[in-house]
Amino acid sequence: MDAADLDHQARTLSGCIPPLLVSRLLELGHSEEVEVQARRGEWFCAREWARLLGDQGRQAQALEVLAPYVATGWWLAAQTQAELLESWGRAEEAVALARPYARAGGLPLEFFARLLTRHGRTGGAVTRLSAGIEDWLLATALVDISEKAGRDEDIAALLAARIPAQHRCDSPWCCRGLDPDTAIGLLAAIRERQGRIDEAIALLHTRQHTSVNSHDQLADLLARHDRIEELRAYAATEHLGHAARRLAEVLEERGDVEGAIAVYQQPGQCHGAVQLAQLLARHGQGDEAIDVMRVQADAHNGDDWILHILSDLCLDQGRPEEGLAHLDALAAARGGEEDWDLYWIRLPLIAARDGVDEAVAQACSHPEGSTSYAVPHIAELLAGAGRTEEAVAVLEQHATANSHDLAGHLIDLGRVKDAVVLLQQRASEPVAPAWTGTLFNDPPF
Repeated sequence: MDAADLDHQARTLSGCIPPLLVSRLLELGHSEEVEVQARRGEWFCAREWARLLGDQGRQAQALEVLAPYVATGWWLAAQTQAELLESWGRAEEAVALARPYARAGGLPLEFFARLLTRHGRTGGAVTRLSAGIEDWLLATALVDISEKAGRDEDIAALLAARIPAQHRCDSPWCCRGLDPDTAIGLLAAIRERQGRIDEAIALLHTRQHTSVNSHDQLADLLARHDRIEELRAYAATEHLGHAARRLAEVLEERGDVEGAIAVYQQPGQCHGAVQLAQLLARHGQGDEAIDVMRVQADAHNGDDWILHILSDLCLDQGRPEEGLAHLDALAAARGGEEDWDLYWIRLPLIAARDGVDEAVAQACSHPEGSTSYAVPHIAELLAGAGRTEEAVAVLEQHATANSHDLAGHLIDLGRVKDAVVLLQQRASEPVAPAWTGTLFNDPPF
């Protein structure tokens, strides 16, 4: 067993039994196979089998399963064992196991510091994290635990020192580590929990980049503190539309559906229109939702994500013919030809209107219908109709390229051994050294 190989499998989900299929095996009663594979180097099997043994009170056997993986020095295995030990009330053993890995910084240090904090050693955790505050992950953990340690002002001072008076980043790679905008957000989080809301708001207004992972911290803060008029004013100026979405969510939660609709109807990006359509559909206005998305599909001709939403709405409203009519018009405008990435959107609509056989026949007649990227869509139609053996036959045309889909169907048919053999086929490619969990010196890509 090798740490680099285990790490490669865990990151790429290649050459191994992935987590979703491990769960499928257990759900269908194939626990013996999971146990066998756990002892043969299948990490995701080992992880789930150890958890099951722990839940059954068989802690020693659980640790025995994980022992060969932990012995490789691979952090993810050590973290899993530490989490189990902690869940069993054996926190001191978890701390001892994680401590050597924490010296590398990054994720292992974050895990170790939070572990210490959960078991009354907040002071030591703050000391360790403070030394690595240039790492945004560690800085975030530091802010999360500083209140419990009574160190909010100390940490606030460290963060303030990371916010230059003039400089703001002009690209994601400008300030590696803890960039000014992230430092502002963390400092604002401290001020908010101290009750200094106005100060937190003022800080967040100084950010250059306002949104992280499609969430706006200022919008969320204003919503939490019922400062709706301020949120409304901010939403009118925030160009990404994330503040408007948060405002609409708050209004919808309060039962003001018309007010939420009005927010999305303000001039803006098409993302607001998509959210408007979804809001309308949630409240029984399916016809209006389709109309909104039809306008967007016309305005953004050929954008597949918009066509997917329009088609799904037509399906949900029992109007597949309308979705097909729009796709037919789009195809006609392009000379009657559609690449597969647009063509397959119509398959569920055809199945709903004319039946699965007709949808499959039309898919197979497409010039790309027999390619490795087309057959999963055909197989999905067949499997959805309970025709799993036919789905398997289709996927077997390109078994290697669709190994996870094919293996899932094989497991459903009880052909577990065939599924395992397929999943464990490994390409002869160089394996990079195992990722240590540090964020910037040894990235996992």
